[in-house]
Amino acid sequence: MFDKVLVANRGEIAIRVMRACRELDVKSVAVYSDADKNSLFAKYADESYHIGGPSPGDSYLNIPRILEVAEKSGADAVHPGYGFLAENPHLGDECSKQGMKLIGPSGSVIEAMGSKIESRKLMEKAGVPVIPGNSKGVTDPDEALKIAEAIGYPVIVKASAGGGGIGMRTVYEEDELLRALESTQSVAESAFGDSTVFIEKYVEEPRHIEFQILADEHGNTIHVADRECSIQRRHQKLIEEAPSPIMTDELRDQMGSTAVKAASAIDYTNAGTVEFLYSHGEFYFLEMNTRIQVEHPITEVVTGVDLVKEQLKIASGRELCCSQEDIQVRGHAIECRINAEDPLADFAPNPGKITGYRSPGGPGVRVDSGVYMNYTIPPYYDSMISKLIVWGSTRNEAITRMRRALSEYIILGVKTTIPFHKSMMLSPNFWEAKLHTHFVDEYRKEIMDNMAKIIQKDKEMETRLKSTFLPSKRVAAISAAVNSHLTSTMTNNKK
Repeated sequence: MFDKVLVANRGEIAIRVMRACRELDVKSVAVYSDADKNSLFAKYADESYHIGGPSPGDSYLNIPRILEVAEKSGADAVHPGYGFLAENPHLGDECSKQGMKLIGPSGSVIEAMGSKIESRKLMEKAGVPVIPGNSKGVTDPDEALKIAEAIGYPVIVKASAGGGGIGMRTVYEEDELLRALESTQSVAESAFGDSTVFIEKYVEEPRHIEFQILADEHGNTIHVADRECSIQRRHQKLIEEAPSPIMTDELRDQMGSTAVKAASAIDYTNAGTVEFLYSHGEFYFLEMNTRIQVEHPITEVVTGVDLVKEQLKIASGRELCCSQEDIQVRGHAIECRINAEDPLADFAPNPGKITGYRSPGGPGVRVDSGVYMNYTIPPYYDSMISKLIVWGSTRNEAITRMRRALSEYIILGVKTTIPFHKSMMLSPNFWEAKLHTHFVDEYRKEIMDNMAKIIQKDKEMETRLKSTFLPSKRVAAISAAVNSHLTSTMTNNKK
């Protein structure tokens, strides 16, 4: 096992990795920007180093500076978390040059899976079902028109190097196609430095189902069951659950074995996720994420497998913790992403100072968070505050438990997505698991109406609770607790 791991990330995922390190008796190293000097993850790590200004390019995307710190601190491995450098193929190469291990797959695999066109070709070769479309880049308008006509409308124009829904546009009619081609190429060039786009059949009202993969360096590859990630906005996930409500043992075996085939075909190692679109009994390869996923906790909760610890063990050369037969799904888990966003203003980011904070607890509740009372959420990075995860013996119990947990979650000073999640947990269509990737748009009015009522009700609660967050009250409470402890200690000493 490693002696020391540098975590090249920030926020809750940095703390999550450091917790795994601590349980494995591995020291952790944090790197932080100017904006994160007072962050929780920088305090939690065994060692912390400043690496630059608040801009990601000056800090969390600065490979030379990060590896300089890794060498200085004596780290023998680097964990990239998710986002930032997690899917940058050059990080692993640079780590190898300095004799360090990247906790993740090889750079060549990351690069191949980072291209939607290349990954599509590899999956076709491996016999993995892909969405009908072309397997090469399109630049010529006449060629685009021929491809779309052959596939049949609607189609979707995608940036080959895209991710997170960036560089994607749905086209329903022929006269829209050329405008979509031009705009997507422009976005792709601006966002990724690569204007290559391709065209696929647009699958209407699909479910987004993904399979967690673990693969060691000894040729063992398994899937750690499935997750449903259909609740999205602009292709960004908002709520995830495990297992998928439509999953059967037969379907899990079929989709899971396909996911394992996909990973094995490219000699994948470490943790990864194979994502599928599912519609009317058919499923198609969508993409592969070559890193730990934001939503990994729900898989951990229902299977009992610590995925981050497995990442560390695999990278250190150990074999997998378990076989495919050992993976059993128990109960149901739901994750709500709690972001500093205004859900009534089209989820506009709302960074700022948290003036009151109280996280939920109780049976079956887990909170992965990187914030605290009086912490200022910076405007430079992702708006995630935390991930609220609950477990129940059934899906209905998980939903009611999430409703209870959300009612306990108090965050003052910034607007959050908590009202959205409360509204979703009240939605009859969500309860009935009528899920697809356009769910939020389809039931937008119902969700918005419920949110307006919820926000008004929450304001009344905030008014009652604000006094508990006043500094004087906190100081008095702490002083009272200290005095009580001292009095008890002195009394016991006299006995």
